[in-house]
Amino acid sequence: MAHELHPETWVDQYADYLFNYAVARVSDSEIAKDLVQETFFAGLNSAKNYKGDAAERTWLIAILKRKVIDHYRKINSKKGKAEVRINYNSDTDSEGDWLEEQVADPFSKDGDNTLENEELGLAIQECISKLPKKQSLVFNMKTIQGMSTEDICNELGINPSNLWVMIHRARTALMGCLNQNWF
Repeated sequence: MAHELHPETWVDQYADYLFNYAVARVSDSEIAKDLVQETFFAGLNSAKNYKGDAAERTWLIAILKRKVIDHYRKINSKKGKAEVRINYNSDTDSEGDWLEEQVADPFSKDGDNTLENEELGLAIQECISKLPKKQSLVFNMKTIQGMSTEDICNELGINPSNLWVMIHRARTALMGCLNQNWF
């Protein structure tokens, strides 16, 4: 059975989602627009390699993640150096985040540096262990376990605004920790 992509629907179905994903990571709407456009072109060029193992949106996000990584590599930033692929398997269609979940791009010409990935994974775990307890808990529930915002809020008795503030603070602290201990 052939797995089909429907590129004619991509702009209508995924452009806003991909743009929001990209702009949250590059903090520049023009760059985000360019990255989404590059993602669509890469998807078209690589459509023959689509095996149907992931949903179309998940497949496009995997390509976009690589584009974001490449963007930071080009500008040689610290954030780009942290954008190392980390092995992560998920059966969900969750968007994930650059630090916590990197989907390997099947179209990448770059080889994996397993040792570096392993060391970065250990550095991330060490930094997570240094977070305040509630931040660590929320961060793990949302970004590592992939729990929904609603489930986390119900379980911890907090509102979505509190959740996102804690996650933002956790990410900021993690980047500070990684900048100190990894770069």
